[in-house]
Amino acid sequence: MAGHESPEPADRKRKPLADHVPSDLRATEQARPNCDPAFRHGVVVGFDGSTSSERALAYAIGMARRSGSGLIIVHVANRLPTTVWAGCEPPVFVDVPDHRTEVLGLELACADYLAEVPWILVERGGDICHELEEVGREYSADAIVVGSTHGIVGRIFGSVAGRLAKRAQRPVVVIP
Repeated sequence: MAGHESPEPADRKRKPLADHVPSDLRATEQARPNCDPAFRHGVVVGFDGSTSSERALAYAIGMARRSGSGLIIVHVANRLPTTVWAGCEPPVFVDVPDHRTEVLGLELACADYLAEVPWILVERGGDICHELEEVGREYSADAIVVGSTHGIVGRIFGSVAGRLAKRAQRPVVVIP
């Protein structure tokens, strides 16, 4: 072992580290899901299989390869009831399984271009901006990469990239 070790007196008892941590901080750490440490400080990329997200994925792969970090691919499943699109307020989020994530995972597992970097696929449900930033926080990501939103949906509700850039606590790279 490198470094200097100083012997401790035998009569001195060491307190566990948890005794020195405030209880509210311990509760926050316990609520956070376990992340694979190999992907800490990696690159988060939003991916839904669209052309825009494929370009974002290609850029994120290069970014992860150049920095020698892992790639966290995030698919945010749409789990809102159809009443939301009709203009009504949802009573609760509907937890409907999204099989699109399974299909995307199989496609990514067969992709040769992902062989260059270590990667994982994370599925989330809810608001895309919130979930991408949350995954970025959990993994202490160096950056979040997203594709730009084209079309009327982005004009009406605001683009994911624009909303994410305003609220994110880390760099956001928007790929046209």
